[in-house]
Amino acid sequence: MSAGLRKLGTVSVLAEDPDTFLTDAQQYHRELLAHCYRMTGSLHDAEDLVQETYLRAWKAYDRFEGKSSVRTWLHRIATNTCLTALEGRQRRPLPTGLGAPSSDPVGELVQNTEITWLEPLPDGGASPADPSVIVGSRESVRLAFIAALQHLSPRQRAVLVLRDVLQWKAAEVAEAVGTSTAAVNSLLQRARAQLESVGPSEENTLADPGSPETQELLTRYIAAFEQYDIEALEAMFTEEAIWEMPPFVGWYQGGAAIGALIHQNCPAERPGDMRLLPLTANGQPAAAMYMLDPQTGRHLPFQLHVLDVTDGAVAHVVAFLDTSMFPKFGLPDAL
Repeated sequence: MSAGLRKLGTVSVLAEDPDTFLTDAQQYHRELLAHCYRMTGSLHDAEDLVQETYLRAWKAYDRFEGKSSVRTWLHRIATNTCLTALEGRQRRPLPTGLGAPSSDPVGELVQNTEITWLEPLPDGGASPADPSVIVGSRESVRLAFIAALQHLSPRQRAVLVLRDVLQWKAAEVAEAVGTSTAAVNSLLQRARAQLESVGPSEENTLADPGSPETQELLTRYIAAFEQYDIEALEAMFTEEAIWEMPPFVGWYQGGAAIGALIHQNCPAERPGDMRLLPLTANGQPAAAMYMLDPQTGRHLPFQLHVLDVTDGAVAHVVAFLDTSMFPKFGLPDAL
């Protein structure tokens, strides 16, 4: 039997040394990243916390007895790493979590860089073979769900994610977060109640970003921006569609308001000023927008759009202006 992790059911036979363990444990990197992202709402923080998780696991490897799977052990370490990091931190909101929509789409935009805003998550990694698992994975990182999790305390967040996303037993969760099973059940009950009041409804399911219908809509969405066709854009939105773009605190509702906002504030003036690349983020269709730089004639990173699609129309767009996210999505620095 070769060196490294050897799986026997749910228990991993120990690797021969910590370095071999660390190499083999990289197979869990993507799901640990998603787990830390659910806890923090930040890709940047999640990346750092995954590295900290591996460091802690490497240091504690001689105390790992193999009574649980390596996957479970790593998630336990990641959960507590996140809880430590979240001590004293404010939640990461989207503008929709701060108040009512702006009443004036052509008014002055108010920016708040003091707020630590929610960040998007690139899709990637191997997809499960089971379609139901794929759907569940998408739903557990969708922006609306991540934003709703931010309304929970860190411990409520940890319990809900471990129980409802990772499907751990209450006793396993209690051991992971250092509390009793009764306390876990109480935390879970409160977390579910809070999530029900602020989270996406069960009827509001995500469209498959890879379906022909969604791909066709995204193609038309991109074409409308590139052709600077505001009317075509307005027609793609649902009646109650929402547009928000952190770090601006306002958000806007309805196709007409969104169209007026874009017409008034978008730096583009004519067809060709914008170029967009299709992608996926948070299990949703998305697009990277590049804006023409008149001085160089090149299109530079401008926004990342993450779309929520319902019944063949755009129901929600979060346009992230943080261009430091572009390299995280493997996007070029210019077009």
